[in-house]
Order: sequence, then structure tokens, then C-alpha cells
Amino acid sequence: MSQSLATVAYLGAAILFILSLGGLSNPETSRRGNLFGIVGMALAVLATIFGPRVAPAGIAWIIIALLIGGGIGLYAAKVVKMTQMPELVALMHSLVGLAACLVGFASYVDTSIQYQGAEKIIHEVEIYIGILIGAVTFSGSLIAFGKLNGKIGGKPLLLPARHWLNLVALLVVIWFGREFILAKDVASGMTPLIVMTVIALLFGVHMVMAIGGADMPVVVSMLNSYSGWAAAATGFMLSNDLLIVTGALVGSSGAILSYIMCNAMNRNFISVIAGGFGSGGGAPAASGAAAEPQGEVVPVTAADTAELLREAKSVIIVPGYGMAVAQAQHTVNEITKTLREKGVTVRFGIHPVAGRMPGHMNVLLAEAKVPYDIVLEMDEINEDFPDTDVAMVIGANDIVNPAAQDDPTSPIAGMPVLEVWKAKTSIVMKRSMASGYAGVDNPLFYKDNNRMLFGDAKKMLDEVLAALKA
Repeated sequence: MSQSLATVAYLGAAILFILSLGGLSNPETSRRGNLFGIVGMALAVLATIFGPRVAPAGIAWIIIALLIGGGIGLYAAKVVKMTQMPELVALMHSLVGLAACLVGFASYVDTSIQYQGAEKIIHEVEIYIGILIGAVTFSGSLIAFGKLNGKIGGKPLLLPARHWLNLVALLVVIWFGREFILAKDVASGMTPLIVMTVIALLFGVHMVMAIGGADMPVVVSMLNSYSGWAAAATGFMLSNDLLIVTGALVGSSGAILSYIMCNAMNRNFISVIAGGFGSGGGAPAASGAAAEPQGEVVPVTAADTAELLREAKSVIIVPGYGMAVAQAQHTVNEITKTLREKGVTVRFGIHPVAGRMPGHMNVLLAEAKVPYDIVLEMDEINEDFPDTDVAMVIGANDIVNPAAQDDPTSPIAGMPVLEVWKAKTSIVMKRSMASGYAGVDNPLFYKDNNRMLFGDAKKMLDEVLAALKA
């Protein structure tokens, strides 16, 4: 393939990637957007393999690597459950960071002697920044993976004088960057490069460990942005225009998504990075005035729940991570269809940070074939709760916590929430009275119009469905 044909193929792939992002912004066009992304990536890979920069002798090795990586990807796609998607995404981000680091070291060893003067300085700056971003992304994503799958607790690790430690690390990285640029040969430049890489790896660990469980959706989108910038930096190192464009698209879209997530939690990006919000993953509520029970909880049975739903004219369902863990989305869809056949208006209210990653609940509901037109975002549905007969919360806690509005001392004070307590009756499905992922108690449980349906969400919803059909 000639250079001009490869350039045209790269341009087509870039256009397809932009169309893919546009399609993924709406559930109804997401399949088409996903297809655009697949075709664009296939075109980009083929143009790279058969382009003028790859020697014919190396094509066989590339194909072998593609088969191995593709096989692993297909296996993961078949065995990974929908509830494991957040940690899979975090793991994929770590691989992008690792690739950036490896490409950076290889580029420094193989190509540094090709550059002189200003070009050499620019190339080495690209390498240094690329490895820095890649190392932070790699280690940070691994910690996020551990937090999301429960191997690492959701409680933030707050070291003494952590901000000063971060500042010192930054100054050391800058100083070693100077040493790296002034190095006379590859051997002398390798030491500052390795030192910087170690510091960047430690910073990635420290940064994500300091972020509490409640901020994990923001962390996932933030790492998505980092992986994009790591890819863009790799593109600069390899002088690959498409990789630069693709990385910039991923990096900027991830940054925008992080901003949206922060707005949904009434937090700014710097405060998330600084850490400290969220004290654990599902631990019992802490003692203190904010956690004092505000009344008696009123338990309800599956049969009573079915009766409330049957008599309602309007129902809003709020899914949370508990629904994902129980794999109850298909039963929820069956209940929805049954109620709609009986003339009940059923809609879903989705909080932007419900679950463990952005769009987590939307993906689960789409998998269960819930119609797109009844799945609404928080801003679209919040005003309708006062006119709703039953608000049914399935495994969510922090996103329906009235303390965000009523308690200025609450860790989630000011966070926009779904106002389910304004419905005539709210039903909260939980396994126990444990607090949510942020470790904050929920006064909703004690309100007079609230009922608690305890037990596994799938089992309880199956009983509700059976009672509805009976």
C-alpha cells in the first residue's frame, strides 16, 4: 500500500471514529456508532499493517500478535459478566498505559540517534511525557480495577501531607526531565527515564487509592481520558497521525465525561483527584448524629409490593448497582411489560453516576430489551416524582439519599439526587440496612411513605413478578 493510500485510509478511519462518538451519544444510535468504530479500527489496522512503514518480513509477527490479542478479547467478551464491565474497562485502560510506556522506551532506544538539535529535544519531550502519562494510567487503572472488583476496599487511603508528597514528586519529575533532555547518549538518559517511570507508577497508585468509592464512576471516565492522551503521546512518538487524532478524541471525550460526572455529584475535578470522599464500600453506617435512625423502617413483602404496583397508575423504577449484582434486569423488564399491559405507566430514572461506571445502568437495561423511550435521565424525570404513585428503588442508595439536600454536614451534601421520597410511596430493595458505596446512611429508609423490601433483588423481583401475574 502506497503512502498516499494509507493516508486516505487513515482519514477515513478518523471520520468513522468521529461518527462513532456521535452515535454512542444516544442509545438509539449506539449500535450504529459501535459499528462505525469497529469498521474504522479495522481500516486503521489494515492500513498500518500493509502500509509503507511495515516491512513485509514483520507482517507475519503482527498477524500472530493480532490473533493472540483477538483471541483473548473474544474469550473475555464471552466470559465477562455485565456486572464486571467496569473493572474490565479499567483493565483495558491499564493496557493502553502499559503500551504507551513500552512504545516510549522502545522509541527512545531505537530512534533517538536519528534526531539532532531541536528535533531531538522535541522527540525526547514526547517520549518523556508519553511514558509519564502511560505509567500513571497503567498503575492507576490497576488500582481502580482492584477497587471495582472488591479486591481493594473502597475506603480512601489518605497519607499525611499527601498534597505535599504529590508536589515533591512533580518537582522531581521535572528535574529528571531536564536531566533526560540533557543526556548525551541513550545509556545516560535511561536512568532519569526509569526514575521518572517509577515515580509516575507510584503516583498513579497514590492518586487512585486516595479516591473514595463514591467517586469511582468519575475515576473510570478520568482514566479513560488519560488512556486517550497516552495513545496520543504514542502517536507523536511514532509520528502516526491517526493515533494522535484517535487519542485526542478519546482523551477529550473522557475529560468531558468526567466533567459531566463531577457536575452530577456537585464536585469539581480537582476535589475528586484530591480524594477523601467515600469511606468504604457497603459498610454499616457510621455512628454519629448524621447516622442516627430517624424513625422505624417499615418492611414489606413481595406480595404487598406487587399489590402496590398493580394499584398504581404511574411507576418510576430507579436501578442501582444492586440490580447489576443480582442480574435482575431481565426480571425488571418482565415486570415492566406486565405492568404496561395492565395500563400502568412505567418509566426508569437513571442517575449519571448509578453503578460503577458512566452509563452502567443504561447498558444493563438495553441488554434486557427495556425500551429506550421509557429510560430517562435524572434531569428529565426528577420533577415527576410528586405525581408518581410508586417509586421503586432497586439496589441504589447514595443516588436517592435526601441527606444530599437536607443535611449540610453530609459528605454528599449538594449532590443532585433522584427525589424518590416525593412519590406517594417509595419501595427500596436492599439486602440489608448497610450503607451504600459512599458509606453514608440514608434517611429515606425511615420516611413514613417508604417501604423496605429486604433480600436478593433477583429473588424478590421474581416473587413480585409471580404475584403480579397471579
